[in-house]
Amino acid sequence: MQIQLNGEPFEVPTGETVAGLIERLDLAGRRVAVELNLDIVPRSQHATTALAEGDRVEVVHAIGGG
Repeated sequence: MQIQLNGEPFEVPTGETVAGLIERLDLAGRRVAVELNLDIVPRSQHATTALAEGDRVEVVHAIGGG
């Protein structure tokens, strides 16, 4: 199925979760914020939040620096 990831079309398997998407993006274990259709998804809900066709997802990861 197709979603919008950071403003670009992106294919994911049907039934993909937010946690699965994070793993697919090689961001597992990193500090990321996920917005799904304009709502922030708490980290505790990443594994149980399923994506659907046409969802708009924004994934932002923190980069250290100073």
